Amino acid sequence: MITIAIGPVSEADLDVLHPLLADTYWSPGIPRDVVARACANSICAIARDAGGALVGFARVVSDRATFAWLCDVVVLPACQGQGVARRLVRTLRDAPDLANLRRWLLATRDAHGVYAPLGFAPLSAPDRWMEIKAAAPYGQTTG
Repeated sequence: MITIAIGPVSEADLDVLHPLLADTYWSPGIPRDVVARACANSICAIARDAGGALVGFARVVSDRATFAWLCDVVVLPACQGQGVARRLVRTLRDAPDLANLRRWLLATRDAHGVYAPLGFAPLSAPDRWMEIKAAAPYGQTTG
C-alpha cells in the first residue's frame, strides 16, 4: 500500500531522494545541500510504502496565488508503472494552497504520457516564454 502526503522532507528522505535526483537528466550531480534547500522552499509530496520509506517524490515551486511549477517528479524503479507519479501530481494539484491557480508549468523530456491525462499540454504560446539555462550548474551537462 502506497500513501501520499504533502509535508516536509526528512534527512532519511534526503538519503533516498538525493541520489535519485543526482542521477536524472535534469539535475545530474546536484549537491545534497541544494536538494535540501529546494525541498525546504517548495511544497513537497512524498509517496511512502507500508513501512514509511520514500518511494516517490514531487515538488512545486509556487507563489500560492497565481503560478506553480511542478518539478523533480521521481519514483523508485521498483514502484514505477503503478500510477505513483500521477497520484503525486494529483495530490499537489488538489492541495488547498494550490487551488485555483492561473497557470501550472512543467518540463519533461520523456514523460508526456504521464502528464497529459492530468491536463498538461504543450505551451499555447511558446514564443512568449524565454529562459536562462545554465548548461552545467553542478559540473555535469543537463538534458
